[in-house]
Amino acid sequence: MYSKKVVIRYPADIVGQPIIYQLVKEYDLVFNILKARVFPRREGMMVLELAGLKENFDGGVRFLKEKGLRVEPLSKSVSQNSEKCVHCGACTAFCPTDALSLERPSMKVLFDPEKCSGCEFCVTACPTRAMEVNLF
Repeated sequence: MYSKKVVIRYPADIVGQPIIYQLVKEYDLVFNILKARVFPRREGMMVLELAGLKENFDGGVRFLKEKGLRVEPLSKSVSQNSEKCVHCGACTAFCPTDALSLERPSMKVLFDPEKCSGCEFCVTACPTRAMEVNLF
């Protein structure tokens, strides 16, 4: 079973369409809505955890993109605010994917968004709130 958290942004003209229903029916994907912002006649956003066979997941993402939706991994929504970061390293102890690491010998905290799973452990661990989730 393949599982990934994604951010889906969609244009106003698609809000009324049963897009998520089609992911379930046509691609046999299980979904969990983690966060959503849906308003009539306005651009919307959803954070979903999608699970299923890898080929079904890939097909579902292709389907969403063909419908005009933007799909990106949740990890792209996590960022490091370099102005707030004091490089204490507290976040590195909580990062399960090694997306956060200490550069030696400078002891600077480095963030690799490609390794980030979007778990948000770093957000709660950071005493200066330098790790941020930008969903909206």
